[in-house]
Amino acid sequence: MSAVLDELASGGVRLAIPLLLASSGELLSERAGVLNLSVEGMMLTGAFAGAAGALASGSASVGVLTSLTAGLLFAALQAVLSVTLRADQIVTGITANALALGATTYGSRVLFGDTAAESVPGFEPIPVPVLHHIPVLGPALFEQTALGYAAFAIAAALALGFGRRTGWGLALDAVGEDATAADRCGLPVRTIRYAAVLATGAVSGLAGAQLALSEVHAFSDNITGGIGYLAVVAVIAGRWRAWPTLVACLFFGVAQSLQFAAPTLGLHLSAPLLTTLPYVFALLAVSGLVGRSRAPSGLTVPFLRGA
Repeated sequence: MSAVLDELASGGVRLAIPLLLASSGELLSERAGVLNLSVEGMMLTGAFAGAAGALASGSASVGVLTSLTAGLLFAALQAVLSVTLRADQIVTGITANALALGATTYGSRVLFGDTAAESVPGFEPIPVPVLHHIPVLGPALFEQTALGYAAFAIAAALALGFGRRTGWGLALDAVGEDATAADRCGLPVRTIRYAAVLATGAVSGLAGAQLALSEVHAFSDNITGGIGYLAVVAVIAGRWRAWPTLVACLFFGVAQSLQFAAPTLGLHLSAPLLTTLPYVFALLAVSGLVGRSRAPSGLTVPFLRGA
């Protein structure tokens, strides 16, 4: 049973890492008033670019750089549409995801051909001496790849650096609650929103790299499988706060891992039911059954100076 719990915890954390990265960026963006439903597309584009860059160069590190660049470019387009052109954020997000799915599927056919599942250079786990022997938590936390450890550090840095008691965190919340009032107080509303969206793109690109270069060492069509949408849900379930969002990501990760560990645990449940389990939990989270939450007042509200 101990081995099964180790595997469940380890699998849950591995699946939660890309979710944690994406939701960390999405949290910043939503606190600034911009809803990025395109997180799924950012992750998918980052995964494709990472696999392509790693395969072309023979270096996983180059793959991370291409993932980061792709995520930033995708986010720049989203920021222009949402912040500058003040387009409907829900429509643009869904459209961007559809575009990313089609473009990466076509791109994989062109670049990889029939070898889309071919192994690409990636990152291998680096066990931390002594700590990785801790029961249950050891394999889950201390047998990650270099990119996995970096993901933990990035998520923690964003949570601490943009906490609600820091200057940057207060600026984010001011813009997300009432952009007009924040502008009158001298805050650069558009700059802050652009920065938040670009940060979302950067970490979502890295989340895609984690999937392609740390987990499977390959790219496959729709490799994200809806994780980007779960990242948005995790922010809602976490009530737009960093640490509760982290807990939600871990919960969703374990729920996804359960579909692989259930047979070993003696749970004879159908595969389709286990596959949908994370989304059932997500539905319960956004329905308010886990507690009331209030979104930033200015979320999805475009800013127009003088309006």
